[in-house]
Amino acid sequence: MGEKSKKETVEAKSSIKKEFAEGDLAVYPAHGVGCIESIESREINGDTMNFYMMKIVENGMVIMIPTSNVESVGLREVIPETEIPQVYKVMQEKAQPIDNQTWNRRYREYMDKIKTGSIYDVAEVFRDLFQLKLEKDLSFGERKLLDTAQNLLVQELSTAKDIDEKAMMTEIEDLFS
Repeated sequence: MGEKSKKETVEAKSSIKKEFAEGDLAVYPAHGVGCIESIESREINGDTMNFYMMKIVENGMVIMIPTSNVESVGLREVIPETEIPQVYKVMQEKAQPIDNQTWNRRYREYMDKIKTGSIYDVAEVFRDLFQLKLEKDLSFGERKLLDTAQNLLVQELSTAKDIDEKAMMTEIEDLFS
């Protein structure tokens, strides 16, 4: 089984959960870890729909997610602590060689990976940009993406390990030293 299909199999098993309850922690793609604060019904165009009211941990933003759209928006459970070594493995691999594509094309590809909501894709973006930063100055957009990927990783991994974000960041930095 190739590396990619093994990763997808692990992720498919663990990442999608159809129903969440109040108080559950979940990951919303590109926004990070949030808490399901309530499940509310709203009338939209004459139809009554149920929504998860999710508060993003990092910035307090509240997102309304139709309960019927959980899979299509990529809402998923926080990875179990047992998957963390696999995420570390992705981060420790050699960065994918950057062909001579323009920085904005690279930026789009990285952004698309972050939007998947996959912790493994986010780890790849972090790894590639972190290693690139050691070789050259990153563009403003690349620095922002590195920060975004780092925040998403630290939030989810510290939640999964139940440690504070500062300790988690130290652990991640140790992977690269």
